[in-house]
Amino acid sequence: MEGVKVLLDGYGLEDPVGMDAVGEFKNQELQKLYDELTSEGTRSFERALQAGALIEDVDIFDLRNLIERTDKDDIKILYQNLLKGSRNHLRSFARQLDRNDYDYEEQYLSQEEFDRIAGSSQEWGGTSTDPDFRLKPFRMAQQ
Repeated sequence: MEGVKVLLDGYGLEDPVGMDAVGEFKNQELQKLYDELTSEGTRSFERALQAGALIEDVDIFDLRNLIERTDKDDIKILYQNLLKGSRNHLRSFARQLDRNDYDYEEQYLSQEEFDRIAGSSQEWGGTSTDPDFRLKPFRMAQQ
């Protein structure tokens, strides 16, 4: 959030979140999704994991699209760092889904892309400074 705020201030843009409380969104589409996923997540552990995976599925898809739509390196770098966090979160949700023998059906990523991210190693390190970073292809070990 701090990184986003720095860019908003740097570009002289109004903070769309403003003083909204946690879970309150001006964007009605986001509000509806938040309400639906929060409701689903409280129904069971399985649904909570599935809701978490969906959030990261959407985030990765959206961030990739946003990266493609800007030519500003500072914005791409912020998006790349958010993308790294979302990939790490997706790995964690996928691991928990697998451990509990729960299913998750990808909504935005392809099955191949989901499996590639879920099967790759956690990403470590500080803030990335590469606006054109690409996750290297991952080969799953033969079972």
